[in-house]
Amino acid sequence: MNSTLPPTPDADSGATPEAFAADAIFVAAPAPVVAAPFEQLNLPAAVIANLTRLGYHAMTPIQAASLPVALAGHDLIAQAKTGSGKTAAFALALLDRLNARSFAVQALVLCPTRELAEQVTQEIRRLARSEENIKILSLCGGTPIRPQADSLEHGAHIVVGTPGRLMDHISRGSLKLDGLATLVLDEADRMLDMGFFDDIAYVAKACPKSRQTLLFSATYPEGVVRLARQFMRQPQEISLPEQHEADKIRQRFFEVTPDQRLHAVGLLLRHYRPESTLAFCNTKQQCRDLIDVLHAEGFQVLALHGELDQRDRDQVMVQFANRSCSVLVATDVAARGLDIAKLEAVINVDVTPDPEVHVHRIGRTGRADENGWALSLVSGNEMGRVNNIARAHGFEPVWESIADLQAETQEPLVPPMITLQILGGRKEKIRAGDVLGALTGEAGFTASQIGKINVNELSTYVAVERSIAKRALKRLNDGKIKGKKVRVRLLDD
Repeated sequence: MNSTLPPTPDADSGATPEAFAADAIFVAAPAPVVAAPFEQLNLPAAVIANLTRLGYHAMTPIQAASLPVALAGHDLIAQAKTGSGKTAAFALALLDRLNARSFAVQALVLCPTRELAEQVTQEIRRLARSEENIKILSLCGGTPIRPQADSLEHGAHIVVGTPGRLMDHISRGSLKLDGLATLVLDEADRMLDMGFFDDIAYVAKACPKSRQTLLFSATYPEGVVRLARQFMRQPQEISLPEQHEADKIRQRFFEVTPDQRLHAVGLLLRHYRPESTLAFCNTKQQCRDLIDVLHAEGFQVLALHGELDQRDRDQVMVQFANRSCSVLVATDVAARGLDIAKLEAVINVDVTPDPEVHVHRIGRTGRADENGWALSLVSGNEMGRVNNIARAHGFEPVWESIADLQAETQEPLVPPMITLQILGGRKEKIRAGDVLGALTGEAGFTASQIGKINVNELSTYVAVERSIAKRALKRLNDGKIKGKKVRVRLLDD
C-alpha cells in the first residue's frame, strides 16, 4: 500500500477536517527483516515476562512494524496475511491502554466470523495474564443474546465480536461504548466481502471520536479505503510482503479423471500421512460425497458446511483444532475465518476458478516455522484453471502421478487425541486450570497427556490422549470440578 488517501472526512466519523491533511496517511517503514525482541518495546516488565512464558521470544515482522506505531497511540492500517502474528500486534497495544480498575468497555475488536472471534478472545486472554481481573467477552451471533446482555451488565474491559451481533447490542443499549479507547477491525477485507460495511459503519459511529482505530487487512480493496476515509484519523500504513514463503508450502498437482477424484483423496492421505488436513471442495454436495468415501475407507473426518448449527460448528472446530480429527472437509464459504495452528496439509479436491482463493486456501498451511503440503486434484476441464493460477502467481506447477501413490497400503492415521465435552463453561465459572487440576490431581493423569482446553460459555472441551480417553471420561464423571459434579461425554466422529 503506497497510495495516499484523499481527505474526505465523514461528519459522523469522529474525524475532524483538520485530521485529514493532503498527506493524511503516512507510510510506515518496512518491517525489520531481523527478528526483534519484545524487550525493545516500552512494555511493563510483567507483560514481557508473560510473553516469555507464552513462548513469544521475538516479534514477527507485523508485530515489529506495527507495535511501535500502535503503542504510540496512532491510528494504523496494517496489511498482513492471516497467521502473521497480527492478533498479538493489536492485543498488546489495546492492553497497554487499559485501565483494569474501570469496568467500562475500553477496547472493541470486530471479526468477520465467530470462529475468528473466539480465537482472538482466547489469545487476548493469554496475553492479559500479566494483569489480573481483565474481563474479556465474546459477542457473536448463533447464541442467545440475553445471556450476553447479562454478562455486559456485570462489566467488561474488552469485547470481541462479529459486526451484526455488536450492532444488535448497541441498538438495544446493552453495549455502551462511552469509555472506548481502542477500536480494532480485524480482517477488514473479509468483513467487507461478507457484506458488513454498513454494520461496521454503525458500530464505528457509536464509538467516541477520540478513540484509536487499528485496521488489519490481508488485501487493500476500495472498501478498506472507504473505511479509512470515514473512520480513521491520520492513520499510518504498514504493508508487509506475502508471509507464506514459497519453499515452505510444497505444491503438487495430480491429474485425475472425475471418477478417480474422491478415491484419490484417500491415496494422498495415506501417502503423505499428515496428522491434520483441510480438504476444500467447491460445493456442499462434493463435501458430502467425500465424507462418505473417507469414512468408508476408515478415516476420521468431519465436515464444515452451512447447514450446521452454531453448537455443532463449534464442536467440529474444537475437535479439528485439538487433533481429535484428522481431516476437515469444507467449502470456501464455510471455512472463512479459520486459522488452524500446525495444519500440515491442504488438499484441493476441486480446483477453484479464482487464483486468489487458491492462494488463500493453501496459505492455511506452512505457517510460522512449519512446512506444509498443498495437494491439488485436477481433472481435464480444470487444466485452464491451474494455468491461470500459475500465471497469476508466477510459479511452474509440479505434476506428479496418482498411479505412483496406488501402491501405498498403510492404514489411515489415527488422530492422537480424543475430545471430552464437559457440560458447563464460563457461566459456571469453570476455568481451564480447574479442568487440568481435576485430571492431574486425584484422577492421576500427567499434564503431558492433556491437550488443548477450550472453555466456552456453556461447555468446556478438553483433548486427552486417545489411550486415556475412557478412563479420563470415567474419572471426570465420578469426580468433581470446583467442588461440583459435572456431566461429561466423549466426542467422536
